[in-house]
Amino acid sequence: MKESAKPDDRAVTPNGALKSLRDYTSARVALGRAGTSIATTDILDFQLAHARARDAVHAEFDVEAFARRLREELPSLEKFHVPVVTLNSAAANREEYVRRPDLGRVLAEDSASRLKNCPCDVVFIVADGLSAIAPELNAIPLLGAVLPRLFETGWTCGPVCVIEHARVAVGDQVGSLLGASLSVVLIGERPGLSSHDSLGAYITWQPQRGRSDAERNCISNIRDGGLSHAEAADRLLWYLNEARTRRLSGTSLKEEAKAQNQLRRSDQS
Repeated sequence: MKESAKPDDRAVTPNGALKSLRDYTSARVALGRAGTSIATTDILDFQLAHARARDAVHAEFDVEAFARRLREELPSLEKFHVPVVTLNSAAANREEYVRRPDLGRVLAEDSASRLKNCPCDVVFIVADGLSAIAPELNAIPLLGAVLPRLFETGWTCGPVCVIEHARVAVGDQVGSLLGASLSVVLIGERPGLSSHDSLGAYITWQPQRGRSDAERNCISNIRDGGLSHAEAADRLLWYLNEARTRRLSGTSLKEEAKAQNQLRRSDQS
């Protein structure tokens, strides 16, 4: 008589309640087991996600090619006479950028010298950050949903700045040099094992060097499978209008927004 398999020799799959968690998250939950290990397919999925995350960090951002795409795919830029400029941070290459975060927070001298004071309501900066893949995939659809609505309501926009090897704080220097009331940095976020292509949008009122993260607002996880471009556009426009009205950004604006939402809910109840 054939001996029955021992429990540890059989593949163990999660029950229905655990499997349903996958409908709500891309995180690695409810994984099955094969003996003392997880299933081979799940191991291979993990290795693929890890490789994508590493590739995203080291991917180069072709700023000239991206600038051409902006001009071709966003006709509102030409209609409202908004130029596109390509710039570089003080980091000479990707390796130095990863090792020296401080260099990614400032422009190279020749790039800084190209920005002249031209007071405007807002300036948009597109930067590679820690995932050049993220702006490649998400920045143009987001700008395509935001810019026409800003122009229709009379906002003035400085040149769209496309920057290689950049960190969030580079938007403070750009906004200050241009004399913009607000800066919006669209930047690749640190890749995770469930998202290597996530874009973040950082909004700063009265940008100037030395601003802290507490003085910004962030909209994160903008990507297919995360926050949609349409919803991110709505949130971004809300923050821009509120920041200009209240003349602030950061934690104070978030707290006021929370208080308003609580008051609205109490009025509706």
